[in-house]
Amino acid sequence: MQALSFLPDKFVVRVQYFLKTGRLLNLKYPNRFTEKIQWYKLFYKDPDLKRCSDKYAVREYVMERGCGNILNELYGVWSDVGLIDFSGLPSSFILKATHGSGTNLIVEDKDKDKDKAKVDLENLRPIFKGWLKYNTSAIGREWGYKGIKPKIIAEKVLPRDSRGDLPDFKFFCFDGRVYCLYVMVDYVDDHVEGKLAFYDREFRPLNVFRKDFKPFKEVMEKPKNFDEMLRVAERLSEGFPHVRVDLYNIEGAIVFGEMTFYNASGYTVFDPDSFDYELGEHFDLKRVGL
Repeated sequence: MQALSFLPDKFVVRVQYFLKTGRLLNLKYPNRFTEKIQWYKLFYKDPDLKRCSDKYAVREYVMERGCGNILNELYGVWSDVGLIDFSGLPSSFILKATHGSGTNLIVEDKDKDKDKAKVDLENLRPIFKGWLKYNTSAIGREWGYKGIKPKIIAEKVLPRDSRGDLPDFKFFCFDGRVYCLYVMVDYVDDHVEGKLAFYDREFRPLNVFRKDFKPFKEVMEKPKNFDEMLRVAERLSEGFPHVRVDLYNIEGAIVFGEMTFYNASGYTVFDPDSFDYELGEHFDLKRVGL
């Protein structure tokens, strides 16, 4: 798709939307959440949206909003993978590209076999170089990633819970208010195998699913500091028509994940389909030019 970057953005999102959802895209009068995401990609160009799409620059934004205490520990940032000094990193860490999604690598224990770890990590540099060349804005025509200077960051690996998992709480925020969220589990080792469950802002289960992920049917206990998680998500999302704020809860400690403006690039197929309209009702684009 990067080879087709010369094609007009509107044409590309219309084609992709049809291929992914089986529906024609209405950009003039969007009603669905997924349609409004496509409009968002093309026409909403707030500089803060771009800053918050950058996994390194967003750290400054989080601090400006008074939430610096929830940032994960940062070990390093590099724009040249040749400068990454693996020997200077702790035994475990996670590497991420700053300008997209799906580009991360967890190293659990590089010191377990020092010789093997050194060879393996050095041999991964070409993969990291590939990450830096990846043009997310050309793929999904997501404006927020356009022009971000690609970097690699290393952060602390967050501890897993008693079931060996790291639940990811993803809050759907509209104009600074959480409407709902979903929690993803069983995704850390293989994202494709992830399961998720939707909840309302009171953490009551919703009978809503995404057709691209398995449902999580177990009863999840509401975090004791869930109200604080809501406050953090709303503080970070204030001023944006829509953003998804991702947070972790490590034994009561809230840890920032990321801010996502184009959930699944706007190609989610919900079950029931009516939920696409329900989310769309809360996604007000009139004040930003629709």
